[in-house]
Amino acid sequence: MMVKPGSTAPEKIRESTRFYPYFKDCIGAIDGTHISASVIGRDKSSYCNRHEIISQNVLAACNFDLEFIYVLSGWEGSAHDSKVLNDTLSRRNRLKVPHDCGIPNRRQFLAPIRGVRYHLQDFAGQGRDPENANELFNLHHASLSNVVERIFGIFKSRFTIFKTTPLFPYSTQAELVLACAGLHNFLRKECRSDELDDEISSLLVNQEEDFEPFFETQEQQRENANAWRAAIAVDMWSDVGHIDNNEN
Repeated sequence: MMVKPGSTAPEKIRESTRFYPYFKDCIGAIDGTHISASVIGRDKSSYCNRHEIISQNVLAACNFDLEFIYVLSGWEGSAHDSKVLNDTLSRRNRLKVPHDCGIPNRRQFLAPIRGVRYHLQDFAGQGRDPENANELFNLHHASLSNVVERIFGIFKSRFTIFKTTPLFPYSTQAELVLACAGLHNFLRKECRSDELDDEISSLLVNQEEDFEPFFETQEQQRENANAWRAAIAVDMWSDVGHIDNNEN
């Protein structure tokens, strides 16, 4: 029930001058969320089994139609997001991004620029428009990548079992996440009138052409991707300047 990424630029990107052509290769967004879970522990005072409340660190990728592309459940809540992502790229039923590599910022995972405003609320209100190329890039990046936060909100609202801590074996709790993700996709396709629409996420990038050689070191990949991201930001800022000059 997981959907496959399309081979062309998504409509949301293709039909917006804010996003096209800068994000023309983006196929979706990826992020992690925590879902309540429980495990059986031993009460030392009475030698009885008891349930301990923990959380699952669930990683998911989705498209811009609010459908899941990939879901990995079962990692403990304390697991670092990068460790969970590395697991998705190494297992047999892995997240398939051409010429996989890790994050924080690579050609397949376009992260926001650190050290400048990012969240949409940071730009809300009069006089809070982007002031430079990096802020403009982050604003447009956040406008696209918040789709993954929206799908998590819909998912948890629709399947209220995740608002409790079911007393199933932990493996069953992990499988419940996958089953409900499949049901979510089914409902999105078959019952579109049943809408429930309303940490920093990355955009998934489909690099079928001009990809970086896979034998590069991770440091080289990161440097090249950072330069690529900076070029996108400069192009955005330059295009905005041209529009403002034409209007004047």
